[in-house]
Amino acid sequence: MKTIIWKGIYYKALEYFQLSETHQNFTVKSRIIGTFEDKFYWVDYSLVIAKDWTLTNFKIEFEVNNNKKRILGEKINSDWSINGEIKPQFRNFDFIDISLTPFTNTLPINHLHFSAHQKKTVKVMYVDIFNGSIEAVKQKYSKNSDLNYHYENIPKNFEADLNVDDSGFVNLYPTLFERIV
Repeated sequence: MKTIIWKGIYYKALEYFQLSETHQNFTVKSRIIGTFEDKFYWVDYSLVIAKDWTLTNFKIEFEVNNNKKRILGEKINSDWSINGEIKPQFRNFDFIDISLTPFTNTLPINHLHFSAHQKKTVKVMYVDIFNGSIEAVKQKYSKNSDLNYHYENIPKNFEADLNVDDSGFVNLYPTLFERIV
């Protein structure tokens, strides 16, 4: 089992993260708690990830200022069932990005097998915790070095260089997240 604690720099949070591995997949369980711009929040998420680092199902429960919400997702062939309803906008999506954790960047970083300075674009289900929404977005990754990747969202209104460990887990996401343990 791998345990990590991240500090949310901008979002003033702590995340307690655990990843376990079986012969078939990886399982993630994590809890985030914090405060941001007069918002008190917590997030519990669990993910099941195939050995190729693609997402197969997820459960996200969260509360922002006493407003609770849950989003459940299950991949069925090429489609995603979100809270029991097939969502065609997520067809053939392999990744998720949860707004308050750096972990979900690990999925495309470990799946894509980059050569130096190669750029790859992925489709992602973006979960915005503060807005309580999930939407289809595109993200671009490129490898700067073995332990550094460039991330940008599309259209390009945010980008960052992510420092990772030798397993692809974020050590530093400048201005947003820092690994403590």
